[in-house]
Amino acid sequence: MGVPDESRSHAKRKGTSRAPDVLRIASNESEFFERGGKRIPTCPMRGSFERKRVFDAGNIDNKQNLLKFVFDLASANKFPLLIGGDHSLTTEALKAASEATGSRLSLLYFDAHPDFVSSVTNYYGSVLTDSAQYLDFGSSMLIGTRAAEPEELRNAEKEGLKILNPLDISELGVQKLADIITARTSGTRVYISVDLDCLDPAFAPGVSVPSPGGLSSTVLIYLLNKTLANANAVGMDIVELSPDFDLNGMTASLAARILSECIASIVVK
Repeated sequence: MGVPDESRSHAKRKGTSRAPDVLRIASNESEFFERGGKRIPTCPMRGSFERKRVFDAGNIDNKQNLLKFVFDLASANKFPLLIGGDHSLTTEALKAASEATGSRLSLLYFDAHPDFVSSVTNYYGSVLTDSAQYLDFGSSMLIGTRAAEPEELRNAEKEGLKILNPLDISELGVQKLADIITARTSGTRVYISVDLDCLDPAFAPGVSVPSPGGLSSTVLIYLLNKTLANANAVGMDIVELSPDFDLNGMTASLAARILSECIASIVVK
């Protein structure tokens, strides 16, 4: 479902409210071939679309409806996959998924920024503060983080939240990191949030707050593939696509590929 809302964004680069529809268009253009009057989906690199049904619920017009929708889906053992919009939508999604499952969630937060500001709340930079009561910080991770404010690092250290920046990932290697994620989240319910600015701007220029030195597209897709194949995931979002600042639609097309690879990687139970 799309969440075309950027009301809690402080970014100077606006336009994430257009992202859900732009991502859908990019998916139709880049993830399918047309031949002989038929639309043929491209095969994923890992995983499969077999035995999976995807329902596009359209766009959610407000955060309250989003809360109810995610709660109902998670309660019915469906997998809500949200397309933002700004990153604050994750706060509602975490609340709904936590209440539906009756548990604190492990959060895997792929983002250039920790979004752990506590001096100001109820915006896209305070997602972890606003969601604290629904999270198990000891089994959660920030991945790709490289543009943190001092107070965010203090908050993360206080809560025992593990942060792995791109240099850490280069040293560890992507396979080792995937093993760390699996071990840290073992036995928990996992929510995955992907801010596209976790990627280096060379791969994803069309984001709200770009930050150099980020992840490559294949590293991100590999980690998502491994996580969704091994973890008990209860939901996911992809946020902060800013179409007005994209270059030849490359960020939107990459987001569409991330979306399809994630759907293929989910294990049907």
